Amino acid sequence: MDFAQRVRELAGWNQRLEDWQRLLEHDPQGCFVAECEGQLAGTATTTTYSRDLAWIGMVLVDPDMRRRGVGTALLRHCIDHLLQTGVTCIKLDATPMGKSVYGPLGFVDEWDLSRWGNMQVAADPRQAAQSDADVLPLSRAEIDGVSTIDSDGFGVSRDRMLSMLAAQSEVRVIRDATGRVRGYGMLRPGAHAYYLGPIVADDVASGTALAETLLNEIPQRPVYWDIPDANPAAIRIAQRYGLQKQRTLTRMYLGKNESPGSESVQWAIAAPEIG
Repeated sequence: MDFAQRVRELAGWNQRLEDWQRLLEHDPQGCFVAECEGQLAGTATTTTYSRDLAWIGMVLVDPDMRRRGVGTALLRHCIDHLLQTGVTCIKLDATPMGKSVYGPLGFVDEWDLSRWGNMQVAADPRQAAQSDADVLPLSRAEIDGVSTIDSDGFGVSRDRMLSMLAAQSEVRVIRDATGRVRGYGMLRPGAHAYYLGPIVADDVASGTALAETLLNEIPQRPVYWDIPDANPAAIRIAQRYGLQKQRTLTRMYLGKNESPGSESVQWAIAAPEIG
């Protein structure tokens, strides 16, 4: 963990120790460290959601160990591990530099997303968007509804991961007048900034209300928000709160993408390392 945190800090990534611990708890046999010439050289994690989908993340190489094939070796090991367990589709969120590594290994593009952020969220004097729904803290009564709407958006069930994220996050749920869950969202602290996500909502009013409610929790504080490019309504909110586009990522997959989900109802991904 000390090494993992050190290479994460050197890369300037936003994960905390709690994020490493969550990944290790979720997949204790699927998190790896590379050694090169007797020294720790890099990390990579896998997160298996089902036979239909697993994720690769936290591929980090010590700067002193770069250009020795460490990153490629870690990726190949992760792929082999997941294929041996019977996973049929592997995904990851790639930086432009990472795409040059993932493409030759067989990964193909699915869709793009962008990180929006700022070191100070603009305060918005307005209340969260008005709708005929209530934005409330998560209660046990909403768990089944959250699971259903998240699976529809993400593509497969990730209930265990959502429970772990919820334990570290501010969680809000929105229901309509009939009591049906229309969306949910989470906000959690990071090493450098708060992280907004995941947010999944099946209509613009619900997604807007969730995003604004959570952003209004942290005025004048730093935040990162990873938004699918196919969700222009979310992008408009980010811009209104003073966030700026910082980088673009590409969601890529290897294998049979038979449970793609829908990026248009994802207002914020959970994180690049877990999807």
